[in-house]
Amino acid sequence: MFVQVTSAGSLLLETASMCAVIVEQPAQKWRLKKHMLKILFVLTMLSTVALAQESATTADGGNAAHHRPAIKAKQLTNDEFDAYLGHPEKILLIDVRRPDEISSIGGFPVYLNIQIKELKDHLREIPKDREIITVSNHAARASVAADLLADNGFKVLGAVGADTYQKAGGKLAVKFPVPPVTPQGGQPAGADASTNAHTDHPGSN
Repeated sequence: MFVQVTSAGSLLLETASMCAVIVEQPAQKWRLKKHMLKILFVLTMLSTVALAQESATTADGGNAAHHRPAIKAKQLTNDEFDAYLGHPEKILLIDVRRPDEISSIGGFPVYLNIQIKELKDHLREIPKDREIITVSNHAARASVAADLLADNGFKVLGAVGADTYQKAGGKLAVKFPVPPVTPQGGQPAGADASTNAHTDHPGSN
């Protein structure tokens, strides 16, 4: 005997019909009827548990999506970014990566390095007279940083990923060495380990 389970309701109807047939045929034993009732009970319980788990999973996913902030920053294409780079006097690049990421992957000639986790603490040090482009490896952290800056009154053009830019045919500047750790008090005034201005010196390879 084959029973196709399509839903909890249809399962109850099909099993009830089977039980009715058993009652109408005296030759069938009570043991078979009792066995079918047990199967009905087990399958009904399993269906109830599965539906409850599915509802809980859907609710959790919906809540997570609801609480996850939507990214508003524009991710710049290579052409858009190159056009902005053509007017360096108007823009400010803020690279939110770690120094070792910049040194291993590469970056752009002139930028301000403030790691994403410390950006909120350095907002006062960022000039507001420039339009800002944020940089990370694939523009994910850069987009978060761009939204943070925009929410705090900065003019943000968008976000760009250095690795993404390079893989799309863009050319990065030379890889900058990680600055050595200097003794306390040895850094220039106004600079710290997480906020540094970098420039590409002529003749560097």
